[in-house]
Amino acid sequence: MTTRKNALVTGANKGIGFETARRLAALDYKVWLGARDAERGEAAAQALRGEGLDVEWLALDVASDGSVAAAAKAVAAQTPSLDVLVNNAGIAPGYVEALGPDGRYERPPSREDVADMKATYDVNVFGPVRVTQAFLPLLAASPASRIVMVSSYLGSLARASGNSQSPNVMGYGSSKTALNAVTLAFARELAPRGIMVNAAAPGYTATDLNAHRGGRTVQQAAEIIVRLATLEPGGPTGGYFDENGPLPW
Repeated sequence: MTTRKNALVTGANKGIGFETARRLAALDYKVWLGARDAERGEAAAQALRGEGLDVEWLALDVASDGSVAAAAKAVAAQTPSLDVLVNNAGIAPGYVEALGPDGRYERPPSREDVADMKATYDVNVFGPVRVTQAFLPLLAASPASRIVMVSSYLGSLARASGNSQSPNVMGYGSSKTALNAVTLAFARELAPRGIMVNAAAPGYTATDLNAHRGGRTVQQAAEIIVRLATLEPGGPTGGYFDENGPLPW
């Protein structure tokens, strides 16, 4: 008899996180839908349960040590292990306001707000660190757990340095560069324990983050995330991928 697998997706009440939760639940995972807001989180979980999927809202604010600790305790009370962690929650304060009429990002680094950058790092970088550390005992209890950090093409230093057309979004972009480094650090530590840790670039997807200016659908975006979340043993770890393969750091 096979044991039901468990997955946690942070920031999953909408957008790419919601679609990722749906896709994992459709693969017969019990999915914990992490979201800060109770009303939105429960509504999202109910919507997926309405599709016949096993999804439960989990109160989780990745920027709060107390919230993350309480979430880990709540999951541990219901299951002995966690098979998949998708660190999806992310913010980009000021991004939409900096978009010009043609959709191009128009705020240069010299005018980036430091307070916005700090808030961005707290969610996009320290959030995944908090959540991964808190849920590591449950992940380690699974025979083959997978951690996916949802990164971005904007996190690639190679792309930024070799492509003058790449948007120069210092706060958000550098937070994803830092997240890539976090991915590598955890992958190096956890590889001997059979835990695979990879970063996914879902592409410029139409979500609230960019006022739905992105050209990709959440279904397209979730593809690489789900693929990395369900890797077979012997797959890659410590990598940075889109659906077409490895990306340059």
